[in-house]
Amino acid sequence: MSQSYEERMAIIKQAAAKFNATLKRSHDVRKSETSYMDKHDDGNNINAYTDPEKYVDEYYGDRARAVSSYDNEWN
Repeated sequence: MSQSYEERMAIIKQAAAKFNATLKRSHDVRKSETSYMDKHDDGNNINAYTDPEKYVDEYYGDRARAVSSYDNEWN
């Protein structure tokens, strides 16, 4: 199964072309997804709660106040 230099180079070029096509396709998909999201994103995290004190009070209430009182006594 000995191959000549030209045959090996032809196989390498074919593999490189296939690999580069895959990279280009991945880049194009990533680029299109990013540009789509940039149209709808103004830089704010839509999943972030904007008022953390209100959130803690609403969902954790007395327990959060008790823990913070211990934290205040510590120092």
